[in-house]
Amino acid sequence: MELKLRIDKKFQKLVDSVWLGQLVESSLAAGNVDAEVELGLFITDDDTVCNLNREYRGVDEATDVLSFAWTEGKVGDDLTTFVRPPDGVIHLGEVIVSYPQALKQASEDGCDLNQELAWLVVHGVLHLLGYDHDGPMKEQEMRAAEKRVLSGIRLISKG
Repeated sequence: MELKLRIDKKFQKLVDSVWLGQLVESSLAAGNVDAEVELGLFITDDDTVCNLNREYRGVDEATDVLSFAWTEGKVGDDLTTFVRPPDGVIHLGEVIVSYPQALKQASEDGCDLNQELAWLVVHGVLHLLGYDHDGPMKEQEMRAAEKRVLSGIRLISKG
């Protein structure tokens, strides 16, 4: 796996990049990804997420996580393996997480910030792998995958 990680400067001391990489790897394992893949993970602010949400989804508000998949279907399906890039790497896409939204949601839900960040990263990566929650069966499948990943990770504190 090649992870292109970008963390806004104001959040760099608040999150652990190694831990984020472990979350991504665990998510890929839960999705049974056995191919060489590349993806981006960006930890940023509400303004950036709001701008992306408005530009690409037509929704003029911040959200907690955005996923921009470069493939359709699940990794391993014929849809994603029909045409392989020359480098043989499947380019999954980008996951963008709003740190302020994660902080707000953790406070509202009474949970640890790292627990919320972990869920957002895992949720975003699973979207790149073709998981969705736009129907009861799909949501059940996605929630089960999230639970598998999150049950195997450790929450850390940075600082």
